[in-house]
Amino acid sequence: MSDPVSDPVLLIDNPLPKVRRFTLNRPDKRNALNDDLRGALFEALREGDKARDVSVMIIRGAGSAFCAGYDLGSPNSDVERSISRADGWWSRHVVNNWFEMWDMSTPIIGQVHGYCLAGGTELATACDLVYVAEDAKIGYPPVRLMSPPDMQWQTWMMGLRRGMEALLTGDSMSGVEAVANGFANRAHPASELDGAVLAMAERIAKIPADLLALNKRAAHRAMDVMGIRTGIRATAEIQALGFHQPSSMEYMQSFVTKGVTAALSERDAAFGDYRESGDSKNS
Repeated sequence: MSDPVSDPVLLIDNPLPKVRRFTLNRPDKRNALNDDLRGALFEALREGDKARDVSVMIIRGAGSAFCAGYDLGSPNSDVERSISRADGWWSRHVVNNWFEMWDMSTPIIGQVHGYCLAGGTELATACDLVYVAEDAKIGYPPVRLMSPPDMQWQTWMMGLRRGMEALLTGDSMSGVEAVANGFANRAHPASELDGAVLAMAERIAKIPADLLALNKRAAHRAMDVMGIRTGIRATAEIQALGFHQPSSMEYMQSFVTKGVTAALSERDAAFGDYRESGDSKNS
């Protein structure tokens, strides 16, 4: 368990030549995102993207999970990219920064184990490649009482039918299911995930960095032509509308009247998953 006073919220190492790795380090909170962690991560990604000796970057989580979403009991403001706090600012500023990761020249690998929920799934989606533990739990439970996603990846990554099911239920999928559904590249036993990701990073790093940047950009530009950015920006506006719905406002008020823990448990009680099965402390 990390010490919130002395331990850095982000660990940085270089496990192989040309490979930089970032480890989210709030294991006691299942690496839930707050201002400190988001700020540290994006500062480190920007530095890594500029470094001439870095060809691949990896994002993973310490402890039992990749990332359990946003820490609803901790400050979350506009540390990622400052914009006006007009209505819908949260949805827009979060999506802006996920796009920033896509626009970096350096390929980014998401290494997902344990729980990858809500904002954690958006962080993984913003990576260029995603490798998962077979027993990972990946889902977006806030659709049940808060809003649609800010970065609505479900239909883009999984197609209309599977994406729609995920959006209408908030249910999770395993790592194996995530690969079959198109969210992730490959699934590995949890004990083998570190080695598998490093082996892939080593292969990618064999290609000259200038060509890697073009190869990455070509893939994203192809998706741009198909409308992915326009689609995600449009659905981010729908998320902003979600916060104005009576059921969402009542739910958000319950964080104050009942506490975050009780509100999340009550949300998932009818489904018998997430908090009610001990899956997550956040989102």
